Amino acid sequence: MSKYKVGIVGATGYTGSELLRLLIRHPDVTIEFVTSESQTGKKITEIHPHLLDISDIKLETVKNVGKYDVDLVFLALPHGVSMSFVKEHGLDKFITIDLSGDFRLPSKGIYEEWYKKKHTASEYFDQAVFGLPELYRDKIRNARLVANPGCYPTSAIIPLTPLVKYGFIHTSGIVIDSKSGVTGAGAKAKPGTHFPDLFGNFSAYALTNHRHTPEIESVIQNYTGYSMEVLFTPHLLPIDRGILTTTYSTPKKEVTAALVEEHFHSVFEKEHFIRVVDSPPLLKHVRGSNYCDVHVNYDPRTNKIITVSTIDNLMKGAAGQAVQNMNIIFGLIESTGLRQIPLNP
Repeated sequence: MSKYKVGIVGATGYTGSELLRLLIRHPDVTIEFVTSESQTGKKITEIHPHLLDISDIKLETVKNVGKYDVDLVFLALPHGVSMSFVKEHGLDKFITIDLSGDFRLPSKGIYEEWYKKKHTASEYFDQAVFGLPELYRDKIRNARLVANPGCYPTSAIIPLTPLVKYGFIHTSGIVIDSKSGVTGAGAKAKPGTHFPDLFGNFSAYALTNHRHTPEIESVIQNYTGYSMEVLFTPHLLPIDRGILTTTYSTPKKEVTAALVEEHFHSVFEKEHFIRVVDSPPLLKHVRGSNYCDVHVNYDPRTNKIITVSTIDNLMKGAAGQAVQNMNIIFGLIESTGLRQIPLNP
């Protein structure tokens, strides 16, 4: 069988680099082009030396994309830039998996409120499918535009959805406490991610107004039919990669720790990358892999259901999930090219 042809637009950041790492050895695809406007003409190994003797592909300008005949394009672009690419190229020539936030939200108005940017391709909102396979696998199969989920939302939506969908919890007053490694902030240096500020430090940010809040609420509401209200607080960890998310919610029926744990095993038992674990998971148990480890418990003293989930933000939180979506679209086994064993320690 001939291989599927794919391209990557924006390959110099962490997400683009991770896509390359996964796709170079993927048995069913060939990478036809990789673009970078700031590094056009350079070999990929000049930007990502870890690919030495693995790939010799040269970086091209995005202006050359139209001359290639490809099946699918990954957009590893900043928020606000992906929409311009989709506007220019449309969805007829190739399938697009967008790793930015430009098409994750349900409407132009909500996007502009939270991202503080004008959306110039709002006509594509209705065609975009939210790319969380555990929820929308059937829709992803036939999608022409996949909005790859944010890393924080992935870590929160996966454990909360089974509780909401099956009526275990009240859907207001949910608290989501998330901690992320610094790669989640992107490859470009910023004052808050400068090594002397980051090392040995720990900080919360974007209290009450983080743009992933409406993504979490709208996706769970769309999937379950229940309106949502969450308090989401992100934190920056002094590590390179990984997200650990803890959620706190109030049950609306009588539960036990054994009951909610059994429920999670039942919901996720057939999933390729969700592992329900007996104790709170560790970041190093998912590092470098596409797994999401989830633990659930119930505290009768405070009457709260607690979940703890971990993902690698560059894998299940970005590039790994994008490849998982690609596999679904192409009718491949979902785990193809994603069987990496987590790095530990």
